[in-house]
Amino acid sequence: MNVNPVKTRRVEPGALTLPQLLDEAIDSLEENTIIAITSKIVSLCEGSVLPSSIDRDELIAREADFYLPKKHSIYGHRFTVKNNTLIASAGIDQSNGDGRYILWPKDSWKSAKEARDHLAKTFNLNNIGVLITDSTCQPLRRGTTGIALGYAGFRGIKKYINTPDLFGRPFQVTNANVAGGLAAAAVVTMGEGAESTPIAIISDIPNIIFDAKIPDENEINKTRISPKDDLFAPFLESVEWIKGGGDGTK
Repeated sequence: MNVNPVKTRRVEPGALTLPQLLDEAIDSLEENTIIAITSKIVSLCEGSVLPSSIDRDELIAREADFYLPKKHSIYGHRFTVKNNTLIASAGIDQSNGDGRYILWPKDSWKSAKEARDHLAKTFNLNNIGVLITDSTCQPLRRGTTGIALGYAGFRGIKKYINTPDLFGRPFQVTNANVAGGLAAAAVVTMGEGAESTPIAIISDIPNIIFDAKIPDENEINKTRISPKDDLFAPFLESVEWIKGGGDGTK
């Protein structure tokens, strides 16, 4: 698998649409390719930015679907759930924001679909995908890793349930998060600092099934799990989550 970052110019909020940025940044594409795009550049293109003079705690409570009080974090962060994702501060970020808060994209799935269709038409491709990424921390592991917020044009979940392992034992609960794995690889190459490479082109990908109909509700639902059914249910359900202003579900 090859992952190649793409450098772009600095983008001011609302100055370019995402298709316009892709046209500037990408000269050519081949079949069987997935384009990873950071959620931050998507948000800048759509203008999902607010001045940092706004009260951060109030903004997080407004943007989150559910949140915990700051007292639960030794670093003063709010643990939140947004779009069925456990993420600090509802995904709101100030890094590379030039004194502004950068929110999550309004709809990462929709943005991925629009970008995918634009690239497919521009380069006359059938097997092409787009992946919207962010980064987060994992419990008991130092550092951040990439995660998928939305994708289009390929199947992001590979089901192993009821298929045999090497010794014929059927898998009981295993599903591979293909989109998440690709996001982690892409974020490594795109970087977390001042690299100015918010796009990565992923090619020669094994075990990928391209599907122009994705995302649909069936695919989106495959990526989600309720807290009571989650492996980490004892932790997720041991605290009293406060309902935020978002419209997602915990």
